[in-house]
Amino acid sequence: MKEEQSFKSLVRIAGTDIDTNARVYKGLTSIKGISWAVSNAICKKLTIEKNKKVRDLTEEEIKKIEESLTNLDIPNFLKNRKRDFEEGDDKHLIGTNLALKTEFDIKRMKKIKSYKGIRHQLDQPVRGQRTKSHFRKNKNKSGGGVKKKKAE
Repeated sequence: MKEEQSFKSLVRIAGTDIDTNARVYKGLTSIKGISWAVSNAICKKLTIEKNKKVRDLTEEEIKKIEESLTNLDIPNFLKNRKRDFEEGDDKHLIGTNLALKTEFDIKRMKKIKSYKGIRHQLDQPVRGQRTKSHFRKNKNKSGGGVKKKKAE
């Protein structure tokens, strides 16, 4: 008789479902806030093979990854919140924490009416991209531009 293996269809790390067919190196990048470089740093720090499939991870390894994500010990140049506005120190946020901080940053920029805040309000590009030929969003819906003739 064959031994029944417990096959995992989904692995949940840091509130994100990770595809079990993916390699650990790529699977960790599906978590918001984890880049390829941070994923590589986690694999090296925990001595987990990068090319190992996510489904082959043991429960112990998954717990180690979860713990390392809560208090990442990576160099400052890999962190995504350098000189945080509120605390002033370097942090690395993941998941919903990152999304909330980004949203609050944009709201603060809009409130103080900085250049970037005004660009966010107008739904224009914020980082200096050209607008003459790009970023023409839904001109017909807002009332301006050429309207299509209705087929009768």
